[in-house]
Amino acid sequence: MTNSRSFQRIIDSVTAVINRCLALEKSFELQLNEILPEQQASARNLIHYLALRQHDIRSLQIVLSSYGLTSLGGTEAHVLASLLTVRTALRLMAGEKSPERTAAAVDFSSGPALLQGHTQRLLGSSHASHPVRVMVTTPSEAATDYELVRDLVGAGMDIMRVNCAHDDEAAWSGMIANLERANREFSRRCRILMDLGGPKLRTGALAGGLRVLKIRPKRDSRDQLLEPVRVFLTGAEGAAAPVTGGPVVPLTGIAIDKLRVRDKIRFTDIRGRQRMLTITGREKGGCWAESAQAAMLESGMVVAAYRRTQRLGLGEIGVLPEVEQPLVLHRGDLLEVTGPATPGRAAELDDKGEVKRPATIPTTLPEVFKFVKAGERIFFDDGKIGGIVKSVTKRKMTVEITYAAHAGGKLRSDKGINLPDTDLDLPALTPKDFQDLQFAARHADMVGLSFVRHPKDIELLQRELQRLDSGDVGIVLKIENRVAFENLPHLLLQGLQTMPLGVMVARGDLAVEVGFERLAELQEEILWLCEAAHVPVIWATQVLENMAKTGMPSRAEVTDAAMSGRAECVMLNKGPYIVDAVKFLEDVLERMKRHQRKKASMLRRLSISDAKPRTKNEAPAKAQPPAEPE
Repeated sequence: MTNSRSFQRIIDSVTAVINRCLALEKSFELQLNEILPEQQASARNLIHYLALRQHDIRSLQIVLSSYGLTSLGGTEAHVLASLLTVRTALRLMAGEKSPERTAAAVDFSSGPALLQGHTQRLLGSSHASHPVRVMVTTPSEAATDYELVRDLVGAGMDIMRVNCAHDDEAAWSGMIANLERANREFSRRCRILMDLGGPKLRTGALAGGLRVLKIRPKRDSRDQLLEPVRVFLTGAEGAAAPVTGGPVVPLTGIAIDKLRVRDKIRFTDIRGRQRMLTITGREKGGCWAESAQAAMLESGMVVAAYRRTQRLGLGEIGVLPEVEQPLVLHRGDLLEVTGPATPGRAAELDDKGEVKRPATIPTTLPEVFKFVKAGERIFFDDGKIGGIVKSVTKRKMTVEITYAAHAGGKLRSDKGINLPDTDLDLPALTPKDFQDLQFAARHADMVGLSFVRHPKDIELLQRELQRLDSGDVGIVLKIENRVAFENLPHLLLQGLQTMPLGVMVARGDLAVEVGFERLAELQEEILWLCEAAHVPVIWATQVLENMAKTGMPSRAEVTDAAMSGRAECVMLNKGPYIVDAVKFLEDVLERMKRHQRKKASMLRRLSISDAKPRTKNEAPAKAQPPAEPE
């Protein structure tokens, strides 16, 4: 039995934590005065949580649990109230009768209610029987394909994400018009997030591409033909197909206007295979042709037109679009990262096969050169290729490749570049972002702030929204780099100066920045801090990605989807099977709602708990050997 002195030591430990909470709150007094009055309680609770986590209290948790008290592991939404309640319980257990005199900013009901209210204000209502919203990144087709948008809304999409790094205002307007139409059809209020591109650091163009075109019919898993490949034949260079339906192949030397249905275009493709295209229909500017076989076409390839056995003429394939040839990089290779003016190229070799000039790749943001230092790490294409910066000048940086596939890593244009050791002091809003923001302020419910790093980045966006008279548009902070994670408490406090506010855990870039082995740990910490600030979280990147692309989820994806229910919103990326992925996610979230609320396990009745004991005379079942295969 614990004596009064032992109880007092436990009470003193809890009191020390309470005092740290109040002292840290007082030290943040100047920042707290800038917070909106209705967000004061949330800001104070966040500071209390920071104080709670400034020290290792695991031994105290074990002691508290041994007395049947809370271990303080689920106190995020109401930190001080939890601590005060624990201290009161300990005092009563020690025989004291004095009531608790300290008041908490939020309690056990108001804390979760604040988070729920802030979620409703930013993300809207969930149409489903579970509380988690579903966000979908819409593809370009959503601008013209109403049925796609309608099916997404019908499947359970609550928020449509428009990526401003792609398409243009005309396409965005089409997406929004289709969403509004679907909202009317389903009597829904599906919201819109417009994600600003931000200062995204990417690879630039590569030179020396081949003008080739690979055409391939659709086949099933047994290699049975499902649909022939379709191409549009034209005599005009640079022409476009009149409707979406296949690539354009220009032909020279053949009278396209003389071709009829069932005429043949015969040729030998790049790999020496005899191939044939059959004319299936005419349209202004050319004609449609189909093939049941795959083929590799190349500019300058000789073709012949036939009508039955009569040859109509010879010609060539005209200028095809250039297909980029990636750089192939191995461990130990040098790579020069340059400005955007000069296209990248492969390494130059001498007669002995030695490297005379290393490979080069341009970057979209040469401004980073003034921030990068020798010895810092650099990653390309979501971490598929990595290296160490060996030297930096105003015009380029030289990188030694230290991580790549054994057969060599392929680096293409428009791939992300991450500099996890570099503090890039770049403006959070690019000139394009300022232009896109004018559209978003009129049409979106919330805007995503990409590559946020410092509170001043949020302040810039807040000022611009106020200038556009759109202060009620929500802000979603995308946490996708190491600096943003380390500054998260200050980012939240700055964000709480205006509302509504949300946080997106952009796990793709974040994993590259902090290391894949730390991602699970960091996303937990982001969830804790945001719950303490009563700020909703969007769980993003690669959720059911395999299912959206192929129609079948991996086992790991199903577990990830189940865990995503700990956030207030889950984001899916586009793919051919995105509607099926939304339906699948809805089912997973509905099932997990019965078992989990945030990170707390909900103990619903388990049917397998009805197990009956064996009777006295009942022998245990004997293990049976596996059946012989037939």
